Amino acid sequence: MAKATTPWGQAEVLEEFTVQQRAGDRRFATIVQLLVDEKGNELVRFAYSTDGTARRGPVTLRDRDLERFRAALAEHPAIQGALGMAA
Repeated sequence: MAKATTPWGQAEVLEEFTVQQRAGDRRFATIVQLLVDEKGNELVRFAYSTDGTARRGPVTLRDRDLERFRAALAEHPAIQGALGMAA
């Protein structure tokens, strides 16, 4: 499994999905990851990506992006559950 560094230490990436976005000619993506830390705690991380590199900073989803987020989330029940949104 892929590893991730968090402010609370190392974690493993259990599941992730990407929401493609666009603003004018700029293309980027929001990455949503379900992580588990060394103590077994679940963490959900949101990041944005430009040119395939995850960046820090705020993540903003517009209405049409939220539609894609919800569609992708429906395919990832573990992330849904971690967010308290399980059907």
